[in-house]
Amino acid sequence: MPMTFPMMLTLLRIALIPVLVLVFYLPYTWASFAAAVVFISAAITDWADGYLARRMGLMSKFGAFLDPVADKLMVATALVLLVQTPPQIIFPEIFFTLSAAIIIGREIAISGLREWMSEMGERGTVRVGLLGKLKTIFQMTAISCLLFEADLFGLPVLLVGEMLLYLAAALTLWSMWVYLHAAWPIMNRGDDLESDQDSSSG
Repeated sequence: MPMTFPMMLTLLRIALIPVLVLVFYLPYTWASFAAAVVFISAAITDWADGYLARRMGLMSKFGAFLDPVADKLMVATALVLLVQTPPQIIFPEIFFTLSAAIIIGREIAISGLREWMSEMGERGTVRVGLLGKLKTIFQMTAISCLLFEADLFGLPVLLVGEMLLYLAAALTLWSMWVYLHAAWPIMNRGDDLESDQDSSSG
């Protein structure tokens, strides 16, 4: 497996996960700012590695597998950290925790769906669309704001982050329904094939 520059960026994003955890728990006033910088840096590499891989013609099957995995690991880690020590949120904590659970649960469910669809030779049916990209933008922005916490030039960053997280959770459910709706005919076809195989073997 050649170690290309886009691949190095993906691996860097994975390496930043323990850095995010360490910085998040530092007992310093600047820890929130540093955690936000680490997460934003990881988000930038998420965009850069895919862009450079396409631009430089360095796309690979392993890179296509590892890139979304690195993204999901970073997002899940950040959400777990925020849920463990939630910021001073406006709405009851249960809404914050539920939103985080929805986002993490959706990523696990859709990853499993994509794997199953790939085995069926229909992976393109659940490829990332505009709704999924929009969800990712809101999600990344929300987590960055929640990690940063402090107001910026009079902007209530924490409140913006909380609102965006709820919006990202709503888009998460919507995009999951879109993916499941698109995959449902193929899932039924798979069930029919299994039933036929069981009948013939019996």
